[in-house]
Amino acid sequence: MDIIINTFDGKEAGKLQLSEFIFGLEPREDILQRVVRWQLARRQQGTHQSQTRADVARTGAKMYKQKGTGRARHSSARAPQFRGGGKAHGPVSRNHIHDLPKKFRALGLRHALSVKARVKDLLIIDEFNIAEGKTKILASALTKLNIGNALFIDGADISPAFKQAALNIPNIDILSVRGANVYDILRRGKLILSRAAVEALEERFK
Repeated sequence: MDIIINTFDGKEAGKLQLSEFIFGLEPREDILQRVVRWQLARRQQGTHQSQTRADVARTGAKMYKQKGTGRARHSSARAPQFRGGGKAHGPVSRNHIHDLPKKFRALGLRHALSVKARVKDLLIIDEFNIAEGKTKILASALTKLNIGNALFIDGADISPAFKQAALNIPNIDILSVRGANVYDILRRGKLILSRAAVEALEERFK
């Protein structure tokens, strides 16, 4: 699969042959869904917890006598049906993480890259480098390339000037190739890879 390499000036900088093993798969939604679910589960803190009747600080004395009142037989004001009582079946602290095989996660990343290549939302930029770390300069370059919602993935090292310039641009994310993941690739409109990122990905999946 051949793809044109561009520069931030909108000029062509040659062609690059992409690996069919990485960018040419037939995308499967079930694989992508499982990997995204695994990622989001790892992000959940699981610290949400409500007070049960055992946690409520309230008197433990019997509310009123057992017989003779004509009312129901209650023993504790901590019961869930009373105002100020505990929560019945509320959330408790727990770990949401579940396992997913490493090979399956790698397969999901290849499918995510293939999705972007298939729908023509994959662009290759020669290198992520700008003269100054100013948002105005980068925003102008992105406008010329018709990029408004994108994920940029660079090689192992990201240019500090480029990273600083992109921080204040909405809907633009930047990752090194080590941080490439399915969720971030799919949540943005376009995927922009540097030549170094493509080489690193092909080396990773050899």
